[in-house]
Amino acid sequence: MPLQEDYVATVPVGKLGIIALDSCKQLGQKINDYLVSWRTARIREAHTPTVLFDGYERDSYLVDAKCPRFGSGESMGLIKQSVRGDDLYILVDVCNYSLTYSLRGQINHMSPDDHYQDLKRVIAAAGGKAHRITVIMPYLYESRQDKRHSRESLDCAVALQELTNMGVESIITFDAHNPSVQNAIPLKTFETVPPTYQFIKALLRSAPDLIVDPAHLMIISPDEGGTGRAVYFANSLGVDVGMFYKRRDYTTIVDGRNPIVAHEFLGADVEGKDVVIIDDMISSGDSMIKTAKELKKRKANRVFICSSFGLFTNGLSKFDQAYEEGLIERVITTNLIYQPEELFQKPYYENADMSKYIALLIDALNHDASISEYLTPTSRIQNLLKKHGKN
Repeated sequence: MPLQEDYVATVPVGKLGIIALDSCKQLGQKINDYLVSWRTARIREAHTPTVLFDGYERDSYLVDAKCPRFGSGESMGLIKQSVRGDDLYILVDVCNYSLTYSLRGQINHMSPDDHYQDLKRVIAAAGGKAHRITVIMPYLYESRQDKRHSRESLDCAVALQELTNMGVESIITFDAHNPSVQNAIPLKTFETVPPTYQFIKALLRSAPDLIVDPAHLMIISPDEGGTGRAVYFANSLGVDVGMFYKRRDYTTIVDGRNPIVAHEFLGADVEGKDVVIIDDMISSGDSMIKTAKELKKRKANRVFICSSFGLFTNGLSKFDQAYEEGLIERVITTNLIYQPEELFQKPYYENADMSKYIALLIDALNHDASISEYLTPTSRIQNLLKKHGKN
């Protein structure tokens, strides 16, 4: 059970309900298991059951909801139990490509667009009966299309406005590609949660001999866009930070973009140091592998990769080769999005489980309590480092 916070004695906002869409079933079940365990112990230790805590202790907080499809490929949202007055949390993984549906005898893999439409269908099925709706979308839908340079769509901002117009009160995401997209909904709650604590925990678990000080460890951002993320990670550990920036040839255009001439490095000497490359996502993996090669050229010791979302759009062969060549030591990603089973068979892979963390967020929010301690878990990180230092 988590530490007894002040909010434990307060009355919940409403009866807790969790809708884990098919894309997020496994993560939703883990979150539910934590909440059932905590609240069962809590109600027996701290509270006498009253009407104010009706439904607080239950066997499951998961609400049965489906999005069945017609033969034409169209779908609908269906909630099979009452959610009237519930404090409702809807989980969706827009990156889960493993789910399929049949259309005219052909199998289609669900895209981010399909998952987003299912989310809207379930919100619509609630029909305004829930007391409050919070969407937990670990990978923010269309987050890579977050800003406009010319006559192009601004998909992420449009999606956020669409959800809030449908009655969503709060949106929680993790390590948003560009947090400033929240300016699209300035009157609603938007939280982007960094998984720093879980990364550090997984890192120390996978490398128990890691020495956490400026002389032995350094945090690296693979590009200028992720510098803020790397600085926060480095400050949490009390070590130095370095950054690569891509020097491009702006006189030439190849495949619609300026080719990269070289990866330039800014930062202290990495020779003999363990390094951690931190980024929000691994797409094809090219930038991560190139960064690891550059660090090895500069005589870095072990190279660890931490990324919130392991998309691995081109498969794992590049990382297999990089591991065999000694370029990388570990790859750490979260379970916030779908993970293929083969990933867990890799000797270099380490999983950062986020289910307990999300359960803590839901538990606190259901009591309408502050979640600032979970958004910036400095004290938890320091306690973890002290324990690691003693070991």
